[in-house]
Amino acid sequence: MQKAPRPALAALVVTAVLLATPPAQAQPPPTAHPATAPGLNAVVSAVPGAKLAHTYRRGCPVPPKDLRLIRMNHWGFDGKVHRGELIVSRRAVSPMLYVFGRAFAAKFPVRRMKVMAAYRGSDTAAMKQDNTSAFNCRAVTGSPGKRSQHSYGDAIDINTLENPYVDTAGRVYPPAGRRYLRRDRPVKGMIRRGDVITTAMRKVGWQWGGRWAHPDYQHFSANGR
Repeated sequence: MQKAPRPALAALVVTAVLLATPPAQAQPPPTAHPATAPGLNAVVSAVPGAKLAHTYRRGCPVPPKDLRLIRMNHWGFDGKVHRGELIVSRRAVSPMLYVFGRAFAAKFPVRRMKVMAAYRGSDTAAMKQDNTSAFNCRAVTGSPGKRSQHSYGDAIDINTLENPYVDTAGRVYPPAGRRYLRRDRPVKGMIRRGDVITTAMRKVGWQWGGRWAHPDYQHFSANGR
């Protein structure tokens, strides 16, 4: 596998100021990104090659120079603040800082947030661990001939166990998520219509897979795919 090149870009330390309004979707992100909640302590940088292992290869639609690594705090299921990492396209940085800033302010819990290199690019392994992640140049889980929107760095899966994916054949991913298909009761880490996650995503123009005929409750993307 070809090692991904590392763009020369200094890390951007994000200040702790809550954004009053979501970023305009039609405009590119600013050079520096204000933090979206006190304590988020987000840092945006180029993506080291090791963080793209097993997830980027020649022919992927977005080159490493157009990807960014976000290191930021999030609330865990244990009620404590943890440090997480997320790789997104450069245009997705501002929307994701807004969304996770709102989530942090509301203490919405995220089980874990690791880049997909930690799972050798395996979506199945990541979902079993209830991981939250974005960029991964791969096929759609359950549809090997179709490129996933995660390949573009403008899609994210959040708390994959509590928010499972149901494919067109009725298979549930991860299988242990079947018990969370009932969505009419509050569960820690579950994404529900009108909550802080869906509201923030809607404000930045990202669409929720939980409203599909075959729901993908964990999935949000910039173009609705």
